[in-house]
Amino acid sequence: MYLKSSPRNRSLLELAMGIVTIILVIYIASFAHLRFDLTSEKRYTLDKNTKEILSNLDDIVHVRVYLDGDLPLGFRYMRRELMELLGEFEVYGQRFFQFEFIDPAALPNKTEREALLRDLYDKGLEPTNVQERDDKGGSSQRVIFPGAVISCKGKELVVNLLKNNPAHSGDENINISIQGFEYVLLNAILKAQADKLPKLAFVHGHGQLNEFDTGDIAQELVDQFEVHRVMLGGEVGGLDPYAVVIMAGPTMRVPESDKLVLDQYIMGGGKVLWFVDGVTVSIDSLSNGATTLAFPNDHNLEDILFRYGARVNPTLIQDMQCAVIPVNVSLQGQDSKFAPTPWVYYPLLNSPSSHPITRNLNLITSKFVSPVDTVGMNYEVNKQYLLKTSPYTRTVNVPAFINLAQIEESPLEREFTQSNVPVAVLLEGMFPSVFTNRPLASYNNGKSFRFREKSVPTRMIIVSDADIIRNEVSRRGDGAYITPLGFDRYTSQTFGNKELVVNMVNYLNDDSGLMNLRSREFKLRLLDKHKVLEQSTKWQILNLLIPSLILIVLVAIWLLIRRNRYAK
Repeated sequence: MYLKSSPRNRSLLELAMGIVTIILVIYIASFAHLRFDLTSEKRYTLDKNTKEILSNLDDIVHVRVYLDGDLPLGFRYMRRELMELLGEFEVYGQRFFQFEFIDPAALPNKTEREALLRDLYDKGLEPTNVQERDDKGGSSQRVIFPGAVISCKGKELVVNLLKNNPAHSGDENINISIQGFEYVLLNAILKAQADKLPKLAFVHGHGQLNEFDTGDIAQELVDQFEVHRVMLGGEVGGLDPYAVVIMAGPTMRVPESDKLVLDQYIMGGGKVLWFVDGVTVSIDSLSNGATTLAFPNDHNLEDILFRYGARVNPTLIQDMQCAVIPVNVSLQGQDSKFAPTPWVYYPLLNSPSSHPITRNLNLITSKFVSPVDTVGMNYEVNKQYLLKTSPYTRTVNVPAFINLAQIEESPLEREFTQSNVPVAVLLEGMFPSVFTNRPLASYNNGKSFRFREKSVPTRMIIVSDADIIRNEVSRRGDGAYITPLGFDRYTSQTFGNKELVVNMVNYLNDDSGLMNLRSREFKLRLLDKHKVLEQSTKWQILNLLIPSLILIVLVAIWLLIRRNRYAK
């Protein structure tokens, strides 16, 4: 039977087809991830390395973020950005990536809530205190844990998400933290996924800093590396199993046989982080009130560093931007009374924001640091300074007498005529061997070996102050107490030393370019608070009136068109 088409049937058919089309579009869209990032800095677009790593996960990664509930405005923004990022992670990680947000304050039982907070603190999450105001005008303190715990393969790794740099405002710190989300989370995921950690070696046997002096940074690195302390013993190839080698503050002459071990390790692609003092100063003598002598450090590494493209000068830097040293201010015969006083021999170093190693770091504290120069015309080696002094600096030749009484001599700013003196340099490229054309039969304990005259592409970092990696050690009756690296107990400020060293090690060991994620910059688009206070009423009225006027105009146009159409 043939059914005549009617307007009603056609309308029903069009409606049915429309409904079916919408259902099909929704069904197809459920299998596709379509998102358009219209921001100028592509802040919502994952790096290609991130996508590849997440797509190749081989076990479930579970992320617990302890940033939820009734949060202050800045942390709500931080939570929203983090949820957006983790949502992107989930798309590429698929069934192997899971995340959840937890509010520690939501537990109804006070005992359980306090136990959870203690557990988070013991795991390494750093709390931050937030002052909140109530409706009655009072205020209270609240503890927030802006961090996450990542679980994978039976391991748990802690990620502190808030970067709290005293030099920046709260909004800037929040923005800086958001910039680093992708890197810190992905770096932790890689650690958790790894079945076998790479090896890292602290070289000993030449008066280097001991296991207590480098105890805090070693503890920080154990989540990423198998940390060992090795003696070279003149054995070429002994360092080959290690991804990164740290030479932390040699004070004795390094023999030629051990220099050959280091040289051939580098020629094979090894990475070395050098902390080499240009000048030796006895801090113990200063603390006892005596005069000490500053003299060149005879470490016997000048030729090898020079050959690679850098030189640590045997001079001392004085800087108007400096840390403090405790000075006894009591009168003679009275009990000792110490007061922290600025000490120009303790420069606070600046780190450029242009490099992923040093981006968004706090000031770096140092002691008796020397200048670093780049030397040679090797175009196969790229050189970049990582740490510099302030614009108000001068250098002192050695030998020189140093006494705390010099603090009484107020330095004149006009005498500090040098500016931005470099103290750390990154070298990347192919390096020539310092042992080329030298007889080698007596080395390597008399055993033959394959000598390399030129390195494969590799990298190294040279820092002219071992105190940058040294933590304070307090000797007690029950043992040694290690102070966190970079913490100044006189000002209760934590400098960026630990993060700097960790970044340096990670950069040296980073063959995939993951560290470049730290170079991402998100523009901080803040409202002008002064204009907000002055013009808030005007903009509120405009925001209410303009949409209404536009709607009225559109309705009027539609009515006019309708009237003209049906009037004919």
